[in-house]
Amino acid sequence: MRIYIFSFLALFFLGCSTNHPTLKTVEKVDINSYLGTWYEIARYEHFFQKGCSDVNATYSLRENGEIDVLNQCMKGDRLAQAKGVAYATDETSSKLKVSFFRPFYGDYWILMLGKNYEYALIGEPSREYLWILSRTPTMDKKLQETILNKLPEFGYSSDKLLWTPIKGK
Repeated sequence: MRIYIFSFLALFFLGCSTNHPTLKTVEKVDINSYLGTWYEIARYEHFFQKGCSDVNATYSLRENGEIDVLNQCMKGDRLAQAKGVAYATDETSSKLKVSFFRPFYGDYWILMLGKNYEYALIGEPSREYLWILSRTPTMDKKLQETILNKLPEFGYSSDKLLWTPIKGK
């Protein structure tokens, strides 16, 4: 099973190409303000999150400037965790590279970000991955609609979104 997962991720990270126009990110991200816990509101479903509810990610800064990533979710009655590392690719800090299986890295681009870092829309150039994140486990319906209305501008469709179940509340 490990070889299957490793092979898939290697193909994903090395083989992603896109025919989409350039994906626009936010102009600037203050990494220190971005640190902390984010709750997943919705996502494009992929095998590594299949069956996940109560999803969150916690980001913390390392002394060397890299970012520790701890993704957690409930799979049934079991807590599943994945630990990774990320780094900003330029001075805007809006484009990050994230790895859970070094040396393979994937794109993590911040497309929308609340003025007070209360929500974020995360995507990547192939448009295969998308996450709507919030600092709280639930999100205001009006804000959800605002984000959903912006998705086509980024080349995403809301049709593929899976709204993250919250079972632990």
